[in-house]
Amino acid sequence: MELKYQFYIEGAPEKVWEIFMSPEQSKKIFYGCYIRSTFETGASLEYVGPGNDGEDTVHIYGEVLAFAPNHLFSYTEHPGPSYYSNHEELHARVTITLERVGNCTQLTLVNDQWSENHPSRHKADTAWWMLLSNIKTLVETGRTLDLGW
Repeated sequence: MELKYQFYIEGAPEKVWEIFMSPEQSKKIFYGCYIRSTFETGASLEYVGPGNDGEDTVHIYGEVLAFAPNHLFSYTEHPGPSYYSNHEELHARVTITLERVGNCTQLTLVNDQWSENHPSRHKADTAWWMLLSNIKTLVETGRTLDLGW
């Protein structure tokens, strides 16, 4: 199964990139979480923030597959250990690509390579639509959507 999204955002790729990379910005759209990593290919990454295990709950962890600032970010992901006892067996891949189109950014996100019977697969489609819409709104207006979080 492949989930694929493409958004056109009025703003430079650097501004969109900052939302993913800056802890202050990413916390606004990722439920108070940010990415902790050196972002070198092969490095570990964790989405950490408030949750089941306190303020530094690991919600997702994985490995950086590709990283080109303001253009490409790809990584494997596993659900955090507090979610499923078999978290190491559950995996998927996320690839984010940013391309300048005029004065806009084309954001393409592909979530694929799901392990069989991954319990988060059915939730991912709704979550990505909400998160990517929130990114678009934040870049274009400077505020986030009120999604009742």
